Amino acid sequence: MELRVRGDRAVLARGDTDAGDELAPEQLPLGADLAAALHEWARVAAAMRKAATGEGAGLSGAGDDAVGVVSRRGRQLAGRVATEMRMTVHYRDPVTEVATVVVPSSDEGRRRGPRHARGYDTGLFRRTPGEPTPWGLGLTASGIVGVVSLVAMLGLISTLDRAMQGWVALLGALVVTGGLLPSLWIGRRVPIMRWVCYGAAAGLALSWVGAVFLLT
Repeated sequence: MELRVRGDRAVLARGDTDAGDELAPEQLPLGADLAAALHEWARVAAAMRKAATGEGAGLSGAGDDAVGVVSRRGRQLAGRVATEMRMTVHYRDPVTEVATVVVPSSDEGRRRGPRHARGYDTGLFRRTPGEPTPWGLGLTASGIVGVVSLVAMLGLISTLDRAMQGWVALLGALVVTGGLLPSLWIGRRVPIMRWVCYGAAAGLALSWVGAVFLLT
């Protein structure tokens, strides 16, 4: 994991390449205070780097003392990240571009290993670092929500089909589906709630299959 400044925001990248998977601090289990401190430091570092290079003034234009303060603050924050993540963090100084290695502050953190030792999952079931994937409870919740969504949608379509013309039932189902899709799309990455979104999405998809038989 490497601590960098991208623009005026702090990012943490997996691997040592510029094209690595970069994550914002708030996407990691670091806490709101540490994430805010990282972004505040990044803004100061970005402003200093801009002042030092914007008019060809060179690094000395920013002031050696100020550069030292930013560098020390960055290493301090990198140490806090290393401790929270229980892993070694590479710190790339945003002004001098000098890279250093920061280790967790306690031996216990190194013995226990990183919180996300299994890496990042991909696809629909991507998880946040340190979060175990609750397959049993998650799939159960998805199944229950899926059944409820399926029954509710088929009930709506059937009721509208009996009371009005078939195209009205189809329009009603389309409106409900369109209203839910944005929330389901946003919630697909939120821990715990994503299982509800998966189930609701599956129920909606199956309800459209059922709608074909009901309306034909």
